[in-house]
Amino acid sequence: MKLTIGITDCGEKHPIYEKWILCQSDNIRIIKLGYKENNLEQISQCNGILLTGGEDVHPRFYNKPDNLPLCNPAFMDEQRDEFEWKVCEYVFENKVPLLGICRGLQFANVFLGGTLVGDIPSIGKNNHSKYYEGKDRYHQIEVTPGSYLAKIAGTTVGEINSAHHQSVDTPAEDLIINSLSEDGIVEGLEWKTSNDHSLTLVQWHPERIEDSDNPFNNRIRQVFIQAAAGNLVNK
Repeated sequence: MKLTIGITDCGEKHPIYEKWILCQSDNIRIIKLGYKENNLEQISQCNGILLTGGEDVHPRFYNKPDNLPLCNPAFMDEQRDEFEWKVCEYVFENKVPLLGICRGLQFANVFLGGTLVGDIPSIGKNNHSKYYEGKDRYHQIEVTPGSYLAKIAGTTVGEINSAHHQSVDTPAEDLIINSLSEDGIVEGLEWKTSNDHSLTLVQWHPERIEDSDNPFNNRIRQVFIQAAAGNLVNK
């Protein structure tokens, strides 16, 4: 039986996530989950869910209307927000292994009760968006010793890519920050208290880190797929 991974629809970049996941094993099938697909019912077939990057999360979902002017009105999609809210309802109710990347981290945090920074430069921090030519920025990351992320990566320092203008402000009550950029932007979240629901939330884009020796890309995928395989056995 093939392992089934649901990857939320993020438009033209969806194939990048799909290719990255399929690199782990030949025994994986992908379901693209999205409101345009109108296929929420297929989530029950998924052994793991990947929440992808993309648009700004609308501030109404985390009750910070003052953030609205800081968002890009052409880069929001409330239909996507509403669909992925339902995805998260299923994921957290049924303890489906979850990997959240960039917006995926932010959305999971919002769903669990956290808030977001509307625009990083507006709070006096470095620009974490892509360069104008569309290339990811790269910067150093510091990981909390003893954290789940440190266990995954096998290190507490390294370099990651960056392509976002929003970030976590207040973590959800059940989550804890496990890594920060040099200027103090949240780069990862995990459960405050360990439990049997596999949850990996990263602000960077492991699927776009080309260096196979970087401990912050393929190890993230491996842990997620292993958790999803465990869910396959348990179903």
